Amino acid sequence: MTTTFRRSSPSTLGIDATGVDRLVSALEDTAGVEPHSIMVLRHGQVAAEGWWAPFAADRAHLLYSLSKSFTAAAVGIAVRAGLIDLDDTMISHFPELDAEVTDERTRRMLVRHLLAMASGHRTDTIDRAEQLDPTNTVRGFLLLPPEEEPGSVFAYNQPCTYTLGEIVRRVSGTSLLEYLRPRLLAPLGIDDFAWRRDDAGAELGYSGGYTTTDAIAALGQLYLQGGVWNGERLLDEDWIAAATSVRVENPDEAAADWSVGYGFQFWMARHGFRGDGAYGQFCVVLPEQDVVVAMTGQSVDMQAVLDAVWEHLLPAVDRPGSAADDGRLQDRLAGLALPPVSGDPLGTLPQGSAVTLSAGTGAGLEALHLTQDTDRGWVLTLRDASGTVTAPVGDGSWLVSGATATSGARAGDVVTIDVRFVETPHLLHVRCDLADGSASAAWETEPLHDGIATLHRPVDRSPVD
Repeated sequence: MTTTFRRSSPSTLGIDATGVDRLVSALEDTAGVEPHSIMVLRHGQVAAEGWWAPFAADRAHLLYSLSKSFTAAAVGIAVRAGLIDLDDTMISHFPELDAEVTDERTRRMLVRHLLAMASGHRTDTIDRAEQLDPTNTVRGFLLLPPEEEPGSVFAYNQPCTYTLGEIVRRVSGTSLLEYLRPRLLAPLGIDDFAWRRDDAGAELGYSGGYTTTDAIAALGQLYLQGGVWNGERLLDEDWIAAATSVRVENPDEAAADWSVGYGFQFWMARHGFRGDGAYGQFCVVLPEQDVVVAMTGQSVDMQAVLDAVWEHLLPAVDRPGSAADDGRLQDRLAGLALPPVSGDPLGTLPQGSAVTLSAGTGAGLEALHLTQDTDRGWVLTLRDASGTVTAPVGDGSWLVSGATATSGARAGDVVTIDVRFVETPHLLHVRCDLADGSASAAWETEPLHDGIATLHRPVDRSPVD
């Protein structure tokens, strides 16, 4: 754990524990939803929390686009310090590109437009920007003229956030993460935050952040408290108001809670507002109820996750509960676990057995090996273009080793192994036939920008120059 919250009980904080219990059941039972963690705060205290083993409270989890909300906080801090003005033109922060960027709409693009995903582009430009300039994402972005006037249309556009991060780096003279550490992370008590960087050494900003569930909750609580933490103002009140209200309409988004409008790197919702990331990373803030919900997971149906919160948790707020229900919920949360692979014990790997990937079924893998030794039992080795991962295999249960947790079982000559990369949402299914030496692998959810050897919390690097 990083941030220290006071622990209480649901009924003490005015929440009926049976509602939280039903929410947990819904997360476990809904197709397309796989929970990894949940934390519910009310009045700044923990009402309920739990992690589904092999995920754990002290382990960082990849945030994907929830990283954007931390990048926006860095912008807000720089605005408070007078380093950035929301009405700065974007090009004013990149004077070396002034002669190249001649499109008038691009030149009218402001910092506030980037924050609101309202650059004027109709679609995400990340691929085009990186193709246009593989070494300078901002330059590629600025050389793509928007189809509409900045501020007039919404498009979820990764270079908007990347460029915001670069502006913070420039005005502060340090990296995005180093800027945040003393000004946001340390005051909130967050001591575990890492960020994946690009080839230039710059944090992605729009993705690639890793932190713990309670750190997600702390960011939400800071915004709920109007930017004040332990009596210290970290973000201006008017920044909070602007960031958490509609800056641009987005009625064409398909899902109900994605079409209510967008703030400054926060989504508005049918209830409150939120930051979120691919596969179910959530920071949900409910000002009317004085509630924050932080969640991680591997969920392809993210609307279903929010639907469950609205259906089960919201009605439980200010509904009488009991100490007995609190106790039952606490017992349940303490025993949360994702099921391991079921089947017969692994037994003994036949002497001299070898397995190879079957063509076309390898999830991008170049090699797969199974071995067995007296010290570690069965050991799985995987290799793709990013490198090699070696993990001992749990026999019918989860065996955590480094950034992986594995579980294996057997049915005759067929061995099934699940590999969870426990600092990310991702799960790899491996199937080996010991009779013919073949193997296949498939992702439950495919990583968006990493290979197997990089599916872990990155090691911090020195600030960019």
